[in-house]
Amino acid sequence: MADLFDQNLINNLTHSPLADRIRPLSLADFVGQDETVGEGKLLRQLLEKDEVPSLILWGPPGCGKTTLAKIVVNLTGADFVTFSAVTTGVSDLRQIIKKAEDARKYYQKRTILFIDEIHRWNKAQQDALLPYVENGVVTLIGATTENPSFEINSALLSRCRVFVFNQLDEIAIGKILARALKDKEFGLGKWKIKINKETLGFLSKASNGDARNALNALELAVKTGSKDETGKILIDKKLVKESLQKSHLLYDKKGDEHYNIISALHKSLRGSDADAALYWLGRMLVAGEDPLYVARRLVRFASEDVGLANSQALVQAVAGYQACHFIGLPECNVVLAQVVVYLAKCKKSNELYEAYLQVEKDVKETINDPVPIHLRNAPTKLMKNLGYGKDYKYSPNFNYQEVQDYLPSKLKGKKYLKRGD
Repeated sequence: MADLFDQNLINNLTHSPLADRIRPLSLADFVGQDETVGEGKLLRQLLEKDEVPSLILWGPPGCGKTTLAKIVVNLTGADFVTFSAVTTGVSDLRQIIKKAEDARKYYQKRTILFIDEIHRWNKAQQDALLPYVENGVVTLIGATTENPSFEINSALLSRCRVFVFNQLDEIAIGKILARALKDKEFGLGKWKIKINKETLGFLSKASNGDARNALNALELAVKTGSKDETGKILIDKKLVKESLQKSHLLYDKKGDEHYNIISALHKSLRGSDADAALYWLGRMLVAGEDPLYVARRLVRFASEDVGLANSQALVQAVAGYQACHFIGLPECNVVLAQVVVYLAKCKKSNELYEAYLQVEKDVKETINDPVPIHLRNAPTKLMKNLGYGKDYKYSPNFNYQEVQDYLPSKLKGKKYLKRGD
């Protein structure tokens, strides 16, 4: 099996995509993820000491998971083997394990196994790997864009350290793009390129934290851009948009438009306009919004704006979230559409929402008030002697008709919910 991280391959990347060609080979050049790999952080110390434990790198696409794995190649004295969970299975794993066992037995050498998209391995495949991670035949580095709590077997997960990688910010993307423009050996430095700071900033922002996406768009723009009178390739905002080829350029996940559109969806649902709600849902999904973000907001809406008027609304919303998690885009778009239309047509009530807001206010004012003594548990003789639980009326003995106070004395008789009786 070919090793994607073989040094000879690294030295011959002329025809590889820009994102692959300019991957940094040292921690000093690694951009972003300072909270995880920054100076003095645990993971960085382990990497620098060549004491890499089995670990899972969890984060969105293009945030540096594979790049960090490639850096490990240059830091470790262990054998390094990699494959993708998409194209390989248990039979390939057996061959790797055999070589790893021989390396440990005859050469006292460790083997580090990098599995990209490890979440794509099913339970049986992950189970096949478990004993070899447990006994140290291989040190696992798994990369995933999915929540390890749901996608990695608990037994395997318990034997790995999980490190969370965040979406890269615009500053980090900008640094990566600048490095690509200057690198004459593997980057675009040999090209005469004219691109201003505004356009670079736009590309950094529009890539939505995905360095690979940004670099691929930049490379395409360079290859298709026209030259000016000085012979320089002119890259402007329009060309960057065409190179990205994604409508989410008009939808900044962290900017005003993001919040404007989710607000429009929420208010359309509240106003029971199913058609408008569907439109705003489509605006987000077509623009590249995370469907699980939308699903989470719908779950909130089901309780905040439908609440007790239709108890099935929360069931529908949670089922929609689970379905989105199971199947992802594009298949889950109709699932979200179903939930949106259902919630829009539901009878509405914000009684729960208003009640809890009042509860929070009262809690802040009475948070140090003692629990009424008749409601306290009395597991010890001392507590009984102090009167804990005294005069408490056990509801079943009174056919649940007992007259008894359950709130602190300052809130005696307080009603948060409307009474229909």
